[in-house]
Amino acid sequence: MGHDAHWPTLSPSTTGLRGRCPRCGQGHLFDGFLSMRPSCEVCGLDYGFADPADGPAFFVICFACVPSVALAVLIEAIYQPPFWMHLFTSLPFLLLTCVLPLRPLKGWLLSSQYFDKAEHGKLDRNSGLRRDGP
Repeated sequence: MGHDAHWPTLSPSTTGLRGRCPRCGQGHLFDGFLSMRPSCEVCGLDYGFADPADGPAFFVICFACVPSVALAVLIEAIYQPPFWMHLFTSLPFLLLTCVLPLRPLKGWLLSSQYFDKAEHGKLDRNSGLRRDGP
């Protein structure tokens, strides 16, 4: 994940939210909706360092799903509409607020990992406490 001197430092928010390469800002991060490319087609940066895991889903659950479900419950409690009405109001709102943010959030997390030079944790066995007894 070497950061070469001839590449400018780009903000993770500008590159990640647009789904662009965190090093050059021109190549693409994604091959499909959420599937990653193996490397950048412009600068050749290997995306093997990046692993956002469940980060995008966590942020979407916290900031989009809870308010969307709360809105659906509020509509049900106040208006008590028939079930089919929720199919036209609550379900599209839930899908829009939960699916659409996944790609920009994943791109932002991937770009942040590159920007902050995040790596897998390493256990330093020599720095732990030593126990001499049984």
